Amino acid sequence: MGTYLNPGNNGYREILQSEYVDKTGLIALINHTMGTREKLSCISRPRRFGKSYAAMMLCAYYDCSCDSRGLFDDKEIAGTQGYLTHLNQYHVINLDITGFLSEAKRQRRPMADVPEKIVNAVHKELKNLYPELAPGETLVEDMIRCVEETGRKFIFIIDEWDALIREAKGNAETQSTYLNLLREWFKNNNFTPRVVAAAYMTGILPIKKDGSQSAISDFKEYTILNPGRFVEYTGFTESDVRLLCGKYGMNFEEVRQWYDGYDFPGHGSIYNPYSVMCAMQEQKCRSYWKRTSAAESLMSYINMDFEGLQETIVRLISDEEIEVRTDRFENDFETFKSRDDVLTLLMHLGYLTWNEEEGTAHVPNEEVREEFQQILEGTGASRKWMELLGRSKKLLEDTIAGDGQAVAEAIEEIQDSQYAPTYYNDEQALRYVIKFAYIAAIDQYLKVEELSSGKGIADVVYLPKRRSLLPALVVELKWNKSSEGAIRQVKERNYPAVLKDYGGEIVLVGIAYDAKKKAHSCVIERI
Repeated sequence: MGTYLNPGNNGYREILQSEYVDKTGLIALINHTMGTREKLSCISRPRRFGKSYAAMMLCAYYDCSCDSRGLFDDKEIAGTQGYLTHLNQYHVINLDITGFLSEAKRQRRPMADVPEKIVNAVHKELKNLYPELAPGETLVEDMIRCVEETGRKFIFIIDEWDALIREAKGNAETQSTYLNLLREWFKNNNFTPRVVAAAYMTGILPIKKDGSQSAISDFKEYTILNPGRFVEYTGFTESDVRLLCGKYGMNFEEVRQWYDGYDFPGHGSIYNPYSVMCAMQEQKCRSYWKRTSAAESLMSYINMDFEGLQETIVRLISDEEIEVRTDRFENDFETFKSRDDVLTLLMHLGYLTWNEEEGTAHVPNEEVREEFQQILEGTGASRKWMELLGRSKKLLEDTIAGDGQAVAEAIEEIQDSQYAPTYYNDEQALRYVIKFAYIAAIDQYLKVEELSSGKGIADVVYLPKRRSLLPALVVELKWNKSSEGAIRQVKERNYPAVLKDYGGEIVLVGIAYDAKKKAHSCVIERI
């Protein structure tokens, strides 16, 4: 059992000792690619989406140096065709590229040395395992001979494959050396068909482009923008989360509000597994995202302000969907030519989610929205953002105080600002302005739109976050009707019924716009 060659199943065995959500169905997808032109898979996901867990699971299943049947016989994979055919039948090369980078930094060696260190580390273990291999041969030559003599092909499992691309940004020579190593393994007609049974690479970014094409074009890529058949293994599914909530006694609706939002047509919602498990274990929904992400880096991207990027982020926080062109992104951390490139990177980092059918991006959930909020309030925040936030905080104070006239005047100001829609001609446009008007509320409230309650649907409900002393807000909007009528509808249809278990005060807010007078009105009642 080695470190990089045939590492065994201890890593996966440890995973099974804690709360485990069965994702072994992923193995069947890899098994299905064996002996085909699709045997090379590159899976790119944001941090903390279970990439390393999947890598350890695959090692345990394929590694010929151990017996893992006891670890998988009760899992989903055991019921699939080919389960025993591939179980523990291959040599496995398992590489975590971040480990090689950390070692190079500790030794103060240049990153350009990392590709050769990878080759030497694997070659050394191969020689130790098969000392009869002739001296003086290259790693590629020895692997070919190993397959010929043992009849076992190799499976490559490479975690954080893009770490060197990210760390060596601006260093084209180092990036090229590393990509050439991958080409030597995976785009080599004298080696790849004879030696490689399958490859599973994970990272944050898709494969670096070489010109307009992927630098390793034989890989089939499954990104967070388009995970394809790997979608249910991208993170936790809604059924996974419902089961966990039942087991841990957590409120599913609250968990969904915080961690849902990565949606894929035909497959439903995908949740960030790290954050969900933290919430279960700590019995509290809050942002666990900031523990794993570099806010300073995100702020530097926002400060680039390509084509009004800062204003775009404000719109995203307010639940707007933004059109983005993703096809020009060059899959790195330094080649930004437009606002769309930065927004595409934020999708790969998990800060935004992609609606492929509409060609739009939006903030996925409360956790990420809170992280954006804190970043924008920090050093370097734009003047426009701070002005909007200050105005919104005053609006929230006036709403809670019951000052309907002040609220109407504040909404007038925001409607006249750059955040208002070009065509202010229906209730949807009014709703759009309200989202900006109350943007300060996201600090202390969870916002739910079109919430079913009583005999109808409440337009917008702001639910105080845990331990907040603020009242709940029920906002009803009317176009060319009276604000008094909005309040009357709230009462008649019993919208506050949805808050029957809330137990605190509720502020009813009726906001209307008169298109002829071009004026807003607001009536506020407290119950």
